[in-house]
Amino acid sequence: MGRRKFLGYLIGGTGLVAAANAGLLGSPTQASAVTAPVPADLLDLNDVLTTAAQPTSQLIKVEVHEDGTASFELPRAEVGQGITTSIAMIIAEELDLPLEKVRVTLAPARPELLFNQLTGGSNTIFAMYTPVRVAAALAKQALLEAAAVLLGDTVANLTTKAGEIIGSTGRVSYGELVPRAAVPKTTPREVELKPASEFRVVGTPQNRKDALAAVTGQKQFAMDLHVEGALPAMICRPPTIGGSPEAVLNAAEVKAMNGVTHVEVVPSGVAVRAHTFGQCIDAIRALRVKWKPGTAEGASDDSIRAEIKSAELPMAVPHVPPLAETMDFDFTFYFRSGSPLEPNCAVADVREDSATIWASAKSPIAAKQEIARVLGLPSGKVTFNVVEGGGSFGRKLFFDGALEAALVSKACGAPVRLMWHRADEPRHGRSHPMVTARVRVAHLGDQVLSFEHRHTGVAVDFTHGLGEAITAAAGKLPIAGNLSLAETIFETTQFMPYDFGVITQLLMETGEHDRFPTSAVRNVYSPDVRTANELVVDQLAKKLGKDPYEFRMAYLCKERVKRVLQKVAEAGEWGKRMPAGMAQGIAIHEEYKGASACLVEIDCRPETVNRKVRDAVTGPLVTKVTFAVDVGLAINPTGVEAQMQGGICDGIALALTNSSHLVDGHFLEASWDNSAYTRQWNTPREMQVFVLPSDNPPGGAGEAGVASAFAATACAYARAVGRVPQYFPINHHDPLHFEPKSFIPPVPASPTDRLEHTY
Repeated sequence: MGRRKFLGYLIGGTGLVAAANAGLLGSPTQASAVTAPVPADLLDLNDVLTTAAQPTSQLIKVEVHEDGTASFELPRAEVGQGITTSIAMIIAEELDLPLEKVRVTLAPARPELLFNQLTGGSNTIFAMYTPVRVAAALAKQALLEAAAVLLGDTVANLTTKAGEIIGSTGRVSYGELVPRAAVPKTTPREVELKPASEFRVVGTPQNRKDALAAVTGQKQFAMDLHVEGALPAMICRPPTIGGSPEAVLNAAEVKAMNGVTHVEVVPSGVAVRAHTFGQCIDAIRALRVKWKPGTAEGASDDSIRAEIKSAELPMAVPHVPPLAETMDFDFTFYFRSGSPLEPNCAVADVREDSATIWASAKSPIAAKQEIARVLGLPSGKVTFNVVEGGGSFGRKLFFDGALEAALVSKACGAPVRLMWHRADEPRHGRSHPMVTARVRVAHLGDQVLSFEHRHTGVAVDFTHGLGEAITAAAGKLPIAGNLSLAETIFETTQFMPYDFGVITQLLMETGEHDRFPTSAVRNVYSPDVRTANELVVDQLAKKLGKDPYEFRMAYLCKERVKRVLQKVAEAGEWGKRMPAGMAQGIAIHEEYKGASACLVEIDCRPETVNRKVRDAVTGPLVTKVTFAVDVGLAINPTGVEAQMQGGICDGIALALTNSSHLVDGHFLEASWDNSAYTRQWNTPREMQVFVLPSDNPPGGAGEAGVASAFAATACAYARAVGRVPQYFPINHHDPLHFEPKSFIPPVPASPTDRLEHTY
């Protein structure tokens, strides 16, 4: 945060283009004075991702145009998290340009960026804050130098304001200066960044730049693009996970149906191309397909849990004094879908010697390279255009829809607009896998001697690697390829902020990476790990006769974590008296170069749990949430608050209602009417989020709200009912609230108002 000098380049050409150089971009995490540091205290995932991106940071550029605007192609994916607004704010700040004059678009796949085009780990702002500032500052410096010559003044006498440079002899706009500031050849330059004390944009609450377009339906997603000849396409999918078609028994009959142009077999099912999506659905329902077995044939919640239990690593409590006591805990977290609002979709136009893809993607380089490989084309003949996405939840780290679209387009010999049916999303889309968490804690009186956590589960697919072909291929190696990536992610994200003596947190995963379609659904391992750990902290405090809040404050090591905890305790009135059946829960989380704390009030009284809402899952109600987060310098506090609100709703859903039920090799849930994500009637009546001021550099905020909200809800529930839950969500073993939709045909009938114009 100091005013160090940074290196960069003015790019040669007729326009004003500036880029940052590698080096001097942030510094490694300093180990904190934790009694027993875990690996993440020394090097966390944000350090890993930022270090990987650093060598190619000079390849991202800020450009100033003759109309006085600036533009930037962001090599990350905007999937609703608001990073295009935050990056625009950073550029506007450093350039002294009105925010509305900064345009941030998404870069297509750029293989030359290597590891610098992966969107994940809430890393975008942490990794790009300094490079983007350096590039913008270099552009402004070039404008100042050009203005000094034009105005006959010195740079030191000039000031910048709202896209103009003002001197004692006059003023000139940025746009007028662009031709004069351009350099004939690429030139290295040094630059100082604006001091934080002069910030006028960064740190102020801003509405998203795309908000109006989003709420008025003008925003362009993949399904809104008009690509000539691209007709709707959908896929008839197998009845079990990972199945594939063996034979289509009535292809000619279905191809003759109204509007249908193609019926083609692809690896994941039978593709149908038609003039409308309704016609695609009708064709899918008419298909008769002989299917091969899937990758999880016959599997159920019970069989997978038994498999996980058999793989659990043993505890290894070190030698303890004879008077020490141990406490053991065992939790299960069931499968849960990572379906975002926007289903998997992509537009593809595959020709004989080239291909063009349009899709939202967090790893577009890997997508471009893999699509080229399966199409048999040189990578340079595939263009992958990144489109803004309507959510991700880890899904868009993979490019399932884009790859399928390319294969369908090739099979049809025509452009396609591929969309997954809603029923396909929880059944065949990527989910957070089932895991178990075993915890053993040893203490001697008030002194905690050791804390062991064994996290065991179905393998999370990390074969996207660092977003390009080499690390993606490494993840598919048969001997510990994916597990090595998983261990790295686990070790670099799982903090243990308490002074609990000897701390061990170990991961074990079972099965192949592609046995189940899994992904790093929001916050990856942290929600489950944090919830298990915070429940144990509560029980340890209870055994020692301590207040849960006071106990945490006494054992927390880092002032930053204590500060957020203290904030929610004070603002949320921790310890206030509540009726029987209601309770508070409190929890903390540390990740993404930041810290959060959550205080939840829950109502588990029968009149609330049993309330009736038509076609709804009700149950316990979180009535109030008080949340505090320190994300370092908050570029856009309004955006951070919105991110936390979303994470809180995620956490409540994970604790109380949202999971997928695995029966006979397939998930029962189909669409959102089955998956009980937090609905309006289960949303807290009061939700207060404090974004605390901080002297730390900006960290990640995308998923920072999930883990502590999940943990606090679980702790509140345990106190309200007087029983520690053994599995999550707490309603997983309740009778289903829905009638499962059919698996053959795999989708329900197309919507219709029974009028002819539906076709």
